[in-house]
Amino acid sequence: MRKLVALYRQASYSPNQHRTNDTAILDATVAELEALDWSVVRANEASFELDELIDADLVLNMCQGPVASERLLALEQSGLPIINPPSSVLGCHRHRMVTILGDQIPRTAIVPTSGDPELDGFGADGRRVWIKRGDVHAERAEDVVSLRREEIADALRAFAARGIARVAMQEHIAGPIVKFYGIVDGRFFKYYDAEHVDEERLKALAFAAAERLGLVVFGGDVACPEPDRPVLIDLNDWPSFAPYRAEAARHIAGYVTDNFSRIPSK
Repeated sequence: MRKLVALYRQASYSPNQHRTNDTAILDATVAELEALDWSVVRANEASFELDELIDADLVLNMCQGPVASERLLALEQSGLPIINPPSSVLGCHRHRMVTILGDQIPRTAIVPTSGDPELDGFGADGRRVWIKRGDVHAERAEDVVSLRREEIADALRAFAARGIARVAMQEHIAGPIVKFYGIVDGRFFKYYDAEHVDEERLKALAFAAAERLGLVVFGGDVACPEPDRPVLIDLNDWPSFAPYRAEAARHIAGYVTDNFSRIPSK
């Protein structure tokens, strides 16, 4: 029987309702794979031991913090299949994602929270500016805020007071927000909260960004200033898939079955 280890996300990286939803999608995926005769060991991002993973055939990885991801890198480099790879998870941390995605996202600058901020024209046109913590996506609501230019300096001091050394400063893109979810081979792609969006353009944008980061299971947000011009504003590793949980779990399990079931068991 093939063995997988399911690594659950640390609670602090799943704020508010995401805490329950993040656990639920991994639970649902594990249940699908157990029904397909995978033996499952469950572990937590904050407390797993590497010895638990060494004899696994596959790791389902919802870890999001840098400590756990960096610990997993050696196993990824050894060839152990990990979904999502820790190198890709680390690439989703905003201070890296800004560089990796480049012009695939709106103009964004990584700014230290100490000293006098260099605003480089952000908000000078009167539009609000997004300030997002510069590492993981969010631990609390105030990790992602929309501000007027004159509010930015105080916000940076507030981030600094919480021990956050850098933030991502991003220009605002007007238009309705569309949330999307996908699996790398295209077997699953869903989006919502938009009446009019060019699905092919949205899908191409989402999958191109996920490919650049090396993600297998992913989600994100676009703004749509025009129906046929979605603009990527965020991308993250292994979202909760809350509106489509059962279907997503079934397809993730299908992806595992199609890609890893022929690997000889250790």
